[in-house]
Amino acid sequence: MPISLADIVATLPSDESWGPSTTTDALVDGVPYAPYSKGDKLGRMADWTTEGKDREGRGGRQQYNRSYKDQQVYGAGTSSLFAVQVAEDESSFSVVDNTRTSTKSRGFGRGGATFIRGRGRGGRDQRGGRGTFQRVGQRGGQQNAYYDNRGGRGGRGGRRFGGWKDYDKPQRNRDSSVNIKPDWQMLEEIDFNRLAKLNLETSTGEDIDSYGFLYYYDRAFDRPPVKNNERKLNVVDRVAYNVTTSQDPIINELAEKDEATIFATDSILSMLMCAPRSVYSWDIVITRNGNKIFLDKRDGSSLDMVSVNENAADAPLEASEGNKDSINFPGALALEATFINHNFVNQTVVESDTSKYEMSHENPFYNPSEETEALASKAYKYRRFDLSLEKDEDPLHLIVRTELDAVVKNNISGEDQLLVIKALNEFDHKAQGSGGALDWRTKLTSQRGAVVATEMKNNSCKLARWTVQSILARADVMKLGFVSRTTPKAADRHVILGVMGYDPRKFAEQMNLNLSNGWGIVRTIIDMVRGMKDGKYVLVKDPNKSLLRLYEVPAGTFEEEDDGPQEEIAEEGAE
Repeated sequence: MPISLADIVATLPSDESWGPSTTTDALVDGVPYAPYSKGDKLGRMADWTTEGKDREGRGGRQQYNRSYKDQQVYGAGTSSLFAVQVAEDESSFSVVDNTRTSTKSRGFGRGGATFIRGRGRGGRDQRGGRGTFQRVGQRGGQQNAYYDNRGGRGGRGGRRFGGWKDYDKPQRNRDSSVNIKPDWQMLEEIDFNRLAKLNLETSTGEDIDSYGFLYYYDRAFDRPPVKNNERKLNVVDRVAYNVTTSQDPIINELAEKDEATIFATDSILSMLMCAPRSVYSWDIVITRNGNKIFLDKRDGSSLDMVSVNENAADAPLEASEGNKDSINFPGALALEATFINHNFVNQTVVESDTSKYEMSHENPFYNPSEETEALASKAYKYRRFDLSLEKDEDPLHLIVRTELDAVVKNNISGEDQLLVIKALNEFDHKAQGSGGALDWRTKLTSQRGAVVATEMKNNSCKLARWTVQSILARADVMKLGFVSRTTPKAADRHVILGVMGYDPRKFAEQMNLNLSNGWGIVRTIIDMVRGMKDGKYVLVKDPNKSLLRLYEVPAGTFEEEDDGPQEEIAEEGAE
């Protein structure tokens, strides 16, 4: 039966609009719908040849594929309608790579940075507040291992270990230098990018007092060794101390006299000033008591150890990461480097009771009635720096205990010059973790600049700390010794290949080390603590990221651990 026009009009909606009924539901026949533009490029339904654009590469950088570069974002706001919630995480899914790999060996070059897991163990302090570093000449037991000659020196444009996909290797996980407990409250998180922008101009400081004595440096070590007659590094037993800030009797006296607001040692302060260069985890204990702030280190802190190739692209690996060379583990190398530095300082001075440089007071940590061994050449200078700003109502001063190792006569004027003596060590220039270092035995004399430049790259944090310590102490010269193993397999026998002297301030310029940035970092951390209540805080460098974290910890933290380990040491000594 034909439908009349009147019937059709009668079926129209009564309101003014006409057409299909409107709805807010984004479904078309039960299927989610999202707007799109005719100019949108339709990609493949399943693409197994490219990686996702949201995947993060090493170092936190996002890797974007070119196929996503020019895509339009029309309707991107509603794309979540198609998101499928699954029970399992698909981010770990990967396709098996069945392409042939090259059989050619590849050396370690200047490819993407890889890091290690773990940390070196530090020395323990003696009971009663007389904290000593490990005795010079003492070291842990040696372990035998084979000589690993993998890898070679890489250069710019050279092939990296692992091939062209080396850049996409996952970042290694390292352990924190201190165990973060559940009752610690995180207060601040500071990224290294923020620290790098800080700046504070500070004067060179003033001397308050000096303690100890110095022997004169033996200039014979400045001459290159005779061929086939290498100088051996000897074990010289001398008493050396590395007391933390709050246990220093001189600093406690200065705090009672209200000479300053902040107190620290050069080892702790240099680590904080060079924080953006650090890779391994470290921690500093900060105590606020009224208007006084003390920067301390824990017993057995990693600050006492000398790292090796911390900044190298192929830093030494742990055993869990495939390193089978036990003497080249990061902890073993740090212990070896610390042992070398203590003995090197004592060997390069001429011990003479009639010819030595006396400071104003005797060594404050040495007790002749208790110690049976001779005292090492060491001077402590307590120096004050002004960290005040124009907006500060009261001046803000910092007192730091600096250290000097020896003294030498100037060749021209005959005046005494104060020295800081350190030692770089070579373990095996062919082994993994060498960072593309040159062979010191053949290149140190002919390519001295290249050797030093390589060390600046592989040990940027360590050399920066030594330079800052020299400048804080106002040392005239910083002596760097080059010590190598007798054979790559022998981690307990070393030879001295040469010694170089540098002006610390010029050396800082060569390393692009900005002390004003370091002082800015110190002032920033101090301002954070000054804005908090009295108590104990711990500043920790994250083991896997370039950032610092400030924790508030209970007042008795780290104190209950003092008695147990020390009693064990005393019992072992009695046996």
